[in-house]
Amino acid sequence: MIIIGIAGGTGSGKTTVVKSIIDSLPADEVALLPLDSYYKDSSHVPVEERQNINFDHPDAFDWNLLSRQVEMLKRGEAIEQPVYSYLTCTRQRETIHIEPRKVVIIEGILALSDRKLCGQMDLKVFVDAEADERLIRVIQRDVVERGRTAEAVMERYMKVLKPMHEEFIEPAKRYADLIIPQGGHNKKAIEILKMYIEKIIG
Repeated sequence: MIIIGIAGGTGSGKTTVVKSIIDSLPADEVALLPLDSYYKDSSHVPVEERQNINFDHPDAFDWNLLSRQVEMLKRGEAIEQPVYSYLTCTRQRETIHIEPRKVVIIEGILALSDRKLCGQMDLKVFVDAEADERLIRVIQRDVVERGRTAEAVMERYMKVLKPMHEEFIEPAKRYADLIIPQGGHNKKAIEILKMYIEKIIG
């Protein structure tokens, strides 16, 4: 089993890199653990205060649960991955059953930001992209998929995304074994990454 952490800023192309890895391997060989599934449950927080939660800060995540579940997978045990609702900011009752696989990918903006979790990884990848490219992608995604206005997205970018990126996401780059510049557009780097994974599990 190989545990891979894939981090990078919002809109950097992490999803493209992860999809490329998953598509290159047999379906029963990969388990994906999105960091977004491991947000702390906020059902105890009054509804009107939940909108103030900073989802780009390390404190928003349940690192202990994620580390524990990674250890379980390493031991060959199945896990029940939590399901998180952005609409209510709460953890749902249903879970996703995940069996141990040859490749376990932990993907998220802060995937390399927890010391203990990094210690459990066999390969740490940082997907890098220029700030203006990331902003364009975030605007396109949030306007189309999340129904936000471009102005609202840019305001959130300046208030939350940019400072959190500079404080927590960018510094995690130094822990990476592999940095992929130009994000999901860097086909050569992605091919090298896929070849490395196939060699390890082959």
